[in-house]
Amino acid sequence: MKKIIVAGIGPGSAEDITPAVLEAVRQSDVIVGYKYYFRFIEPYLTPGTECIDSGMRQERQRAEEAVALAKEGKTVCVISSGDAGIYGMAPLILEMDPTMDVQVLPGISAFQKAASLLGAPIGHDMCIISLSDLMTPWQLIEKRIQAASLGDFVTAVYNPKSHGRYWQLHRLKELFQQQRAGTTPVGYVRQAGRPEQEVKLTTLGDFDPEDVDMFTVILIGNSQSYIEGGKFITPRGYFRDFPLSSEGTRGRLIMNESFRTILSEMKHPDVPTWRLWPLLHAIHTTVDFGMEKYLWMDDRATEIIYNKIKDGTLRHIVTDVTMAASGIRKGALERLGVEVHCYINDPRTREMAEEQSITRSQACMQLAAEEYSDALYVVGNAPTALFEICDLTRKGKMQPAGIIAAPVGFVHVCESKHAVKTLKQIPKIIVEGRKGGSNLAATLCNAILTYDDAEQIKPGRDL
Repeated sequence: MKKIIVAGIGPGSAEDITPAVLEAVRQSDVIVGYKYYFRFIEPYLTPGTECIDSGMRQERQRAEEAVALAKEGKTVCVISSGDAGIYGMAPLILEMDPTMDVQVLPGISAFQKAASLLGAPIGHDMCIISLSDLMTPWQLIEKRIQAASLGDFVTAVYNPKSHGRYWQLHRLKELFQQQRAGTTPVGYVRQAGRPEQEVKLTTLGDFDPEDVDMFTVILIGNSQSYIEGGKFITPRGYFRDFPLSSEGTRGRLIMNESFRTILSEMKHPDVPTWRLWPLLHAIHTTVDFGMEKYLWMDDRATEIIYNKIKDGTLRHIVTDVTMAASGIRKGALERLGVEVHCYINDPRTREMAEEQSITRSQACMQLAAEEYSDALYVVGNAPTALFEICDLTRKGKMQPAGIIAAPVGFVHVCESKHAVKTLKQIPKIIVEGRKGGSNLAATLCNAILTYDDAEQIKPGRDL
């Protein structure tokens, strides 16, 4: 008895067949395989080599023929596309006769070829799932899909669709969307390595299962994956040594990682960018996913206020307390040419408060109205400041370019926010209820200042 060589011939291109497999093909007396794959190895066959082909789904028949021929004393090479051990012939041959002399030669798998064409999507823990239920019940496949999405694995999907299986890929997308953000990269390659090759890159939210057929391999990113320069990239680790560079520091990149984690855990990440961006900042600052419920905004508020800064009509920010002012990014202010003002420690504030028997926060807003009536007003502490803004605006003494309303506490806090909502034609971002604080007000202001980074989810850029 001679031996059986089970060889993976790669995805289909000549350059992707390993030298070891080519040598096995040349030395074999008989080649056994699915007839479609013979075209990839024909140039390398020794004259007189017998080729035994069969149709699709006749794997067991091919295995039986290979074993029988080997028992006749022939060297038999059984070929599989991709890698022979991944949904290939190797397990079937070894199951049939474990005592036989079997050599398994690895090949480049379709998911590896697809990954190389997409960029670097499999840089971290990954898994492979086949949607074919011919040998595995769908209930078990669905459990594996749920485990892959919950475990944050980069996931390669084989056998995504056929003429008789049209709904399974839609179900997989539905299950992944329960755990992953709609911005999660998805790449898919049809006929990888072959002349008919097609490479496509999109996101989980935009991915259309109808654009896929049985010759397609799909790769779904994890919570850290991103698209940059048309490439699908998955970082090698969740926590790694970040180099200091002109483009960023360790702290900025860690914040970037944090944002992607937040996206993966949000209940409703598929919201417009103008809402998502301040939400990410708010949750990052408070570690409170309840912000999805409490953060109220006028339509496109973030975008509208940012555009005023961009076109030069908004150059001043007024805060109610120094803590809020100190939390606003200095680098972003310098880059955009914006100044921050806080009157809480201005001698005029105390004098005005005593003369009018009002709070210093109210006096702050009166002084600001005289000098920067069209500023962005950021309130993170005093509800009386919000009430004063409302009063001054209604009297025509102030016309804010925007308002961030995030005072915190138990007395008149909710009421002040209700009052601000009545101001029409002014874009507003409001933390509803008792929640808020200067740190939250500052981070919402930072979300506006860095809105040009929102589409790429790059929270750390200052300069």
